[in-house]
Amino acid sequence: QVQLVESGGGLVQPGGSLRLSCLASGTTISRYAMGWFRQAPGKEREFVAAITWSGGSVTYGDSVKGRFAISRGDAKNSIHLQMNNAKPEDTAVYYCAADRLVINFASGNLELWGQGTLVTVSS
Repeated sequence: QVQLVESGGGLVQPGGSLRLSCLASGTTISRYAMGWFRQAPGKEREFVAAITWSGGSVTYGDSVKGRFAISRGDAKNSIHLQMNNAKPEDTAVYYCAADRLVINFASGNLELWGQGTLVTVSS
């Protein structure tokens, strides 16, 4: 079965940068749209970013526009999230997700989910 594995989480100071990665294993899903959600303690799951299978179209949540950048890896079964100008409000568990249809990221009802990686933004 396909699994999504996140990495790169950790502690970063406000204004700093962090790079998250997600790798799909088990089978090739290069034509899947992939992206990121996050969930802070006591809060609802929030959409962060998504990218089409070709990498030709990207979408960001309002709270991260201009600060985060999503990209496809050289291997098409991977994506990255470059987090710049990190804010304490970005503290959350970040989940990688994938689906055949990028439109499904609007509902959050997606075929594949990773286990999550914790990002803490603090001094």
